[in-house]
Amino acid sequence: MTIRGKSSEATVSGAARHAPVLLAEAVAALDIQRAARILDGTFGAGGYTRAILSAAPDVTVLALDRDPAAIAGGYDLVNQSGGRLKLVESTFGDLAAEIAEAGFAPLDGIVLDIGVSSMQLDQPERGFSFRFDGPLDMRMAASGQSAADLVNEADEAELADIIFHYGEERRARAVARAILEARRLEPITTTKRLADVVASVVWAEPGGIHPATRTFQALRIAVNDELGELVRALHGAEQVLRPGGRLAVVTFHSLEDRIVKQFLQRRSGRAGGGLSRFEPIRAGDAPTFSLVHRGVIAPTDAEIAANPRARSAKLRVAERTTAAARAVDAEVSALAALPKPAAARKPRSPRPDAGGKADRRGRR
Repeated sequence: MTIRGKSSEATVSGAARHAPVLLAEAVAALDIQRAARILDGTFGAGGYTRAILSAAPDVTVLALDRDPAAIAGGYDLVNQSGGRLKLVESTFGDLAAEIAEAGFAPLDGIVLDIGVSSMQLDQPERGFSFRFDGPLDMRMAASGQSAADLVNEADEAELADIIFHYGEERRARAVARAILEARRLEPITTTKRLADVVASVVWAEPGGIHPATRTFQALRIAVNDELGELVRALHGAEQVLRPGGRLAVVTFHSLEDRIVKQFLQRRSGRAGGGLSRFEPIRAGDAPTFSLVHRGVIAPTDAEIAANPRARSAKLRVAERTTAAARAVDAEVSALAALPKPAAARKPRSPRPDAGGKADRRGRR
């Protein structure tokens, strides 16, 4: 059997509406040769996997997805692949372990399409979107904490941090306060109610995004640990790619792209001195990746017109070198985490100046 997962019910609702972004560019970047072994870490509706299987007659694919509905929807493609596709219900953050268990290493290529899929957004019962009224869920997998759990149980400070750092919402504290006030009256359990609560304190700008967009993004990222999964996947890719193997990653917002960009810059030896947040690369650290493109590959105007979801997409591509994989990069990992609460500061004692008077310059 070439499908491993918990789901057995074929659920393909929305699959036909999902258009993979930067498909041709990502598959071309993998530089697929005969008998290549490729990992599709974000199977979704199978768009990338289909294109990869078509790229060479004897290419084999191991595809992962944490969403049981995506796994169930891939049954037909597995059956049509003639044994060239194995589909596994798993997070792409665990790709190194899945590759080891399947005996599929070393890999010739890995493709990751990060974020939520159109078919997930289009299913009201999944609770990802405020465009429909549905249960406030947002889980890509079938277990764990839901968005409703988080919204109704987290304290104000935690909610504000999540919304500010993962949603880049400037009015995060006002949103967090509004959520606490609303849930005191009644638990927030639907997408519409949460969107209304957010819209009461975040005002829409003419021609701008919906006021709840950033808050919904933040909660989805937190519920699914999306940035943490991405960090683990990048380090895992370094472990399982053969020398010359390609890594292609498509991101859709700045938080994802920053992690991919800075991981690849540090692993390719290009981060020293240019990024003030990071320490320079040590001289003894041989580059484990080389950048195939110095910048990003962006969608064409034609693709954006056909698929507006593509407008913010960025593709980064790197090639594995012969250097041994390194330890986990703590600085890159920190980009996926919420900042630690600042320690309580002790009040400053006034410093005497030359005339014996208190120096008040540093006092607020």
